Amino acid sequence: MKYNKLSSEEKQVIIDKGTERPFVGIYDSHYETGTYKCKQCDALLFKSDNKFDAQCGWPAFEDAIQGAVKQVPDKDGMRTEITCANCGGHLGHVFVGEGFTPTNTRHCVNSISLNFEPFELTTNDSTKYETAIFAAGCFWGVEHHLKLVSGVISTEVGYTGGHTINPTYKEVCNANTGHAEAVQVIFDPNKTSFEELAKLFFEIHDPEQLDRQGPDIGSQYRSEIFYTNEKQKEITENLIQILKQKEYKPVTRLTPAGKFYLAEKYHQDYYSKTGSNPYCHFYKKKF
Repeated sequence: MKYNKLSSEEKQVIIDKGTERPFVGIYDSHYETGTYKCKQCDALLFKSDNKFDAQCGWPAFEDAIQGAVKQVPDKDGMRTEITCANCGGHLGHVFVGEGFTPTNTRHCVNSISLNFEPFELTTNDSTKYETAIFAAGCFWGVEHHLKLVSGVISTEVGYTGGHTINPTYKEVCNANTGHAEAVQVIFDPNKTSFEELAKLFFEIHDPEQLDRQGPDIGSQYRSEIFYTNEKQKEITENLIQILKQKEYKPVTRLTPAGKFYLAEKYHQDYYSKTGSNPYCHFYKKKF
């Protein structure tokens, strides 16, 4: 098998099982959407969805791509080393029981052991995937739940439904922009459907609350679906009728999708970065 050529610094970590200094690696505070690959053999190791901020000085991942990482007892007799399952290159160590994430697992990885491949939709992808836009209160919690659905390719939080061009978070919170905090979801319709996503949307928030969600009050926190085609509109109308038949009183708005403005970087994948959980979005089966 042909491997990539490594620098002396990379060999010291990947081959000789060294550790780079904390807070100096390029991927420590890196949160773009994509995948992390082995520096030595280019095998896919981690998805950005599983990365979070453990404030330990090294990239931290809650989980690895299935079968991509091997765990072996460290020579120190106390820790568990993680290596690339394809080439055996040293990645770092795995720790459990720390309470950072729901799975209580932290893959602590040296940045120097990784390469990053950003997620970019190609022309072929755009014809294969579909887009849905949901607003249901603080976009942190909405994204947290939607991104976990199998078949969701990517999620981005942002602002839509208003009149202000290129709004900032401060403007949306404090000014009359008309925008809602929303999540734009790109999904593979062969693996999940808009109907399944819309059902989850109604089940992770209270659609009976007008211009608020829990402790968050204001029109930017309204319940709204911005449909991208007539089929999405029809499906949503049907789900709303089902809820009404179940004696719910949804105030969810249904609006044609317009310009979606990306929110600031620190809002993207917020709960993955912080390792915390939503404070006002909880799952309740309604369908």
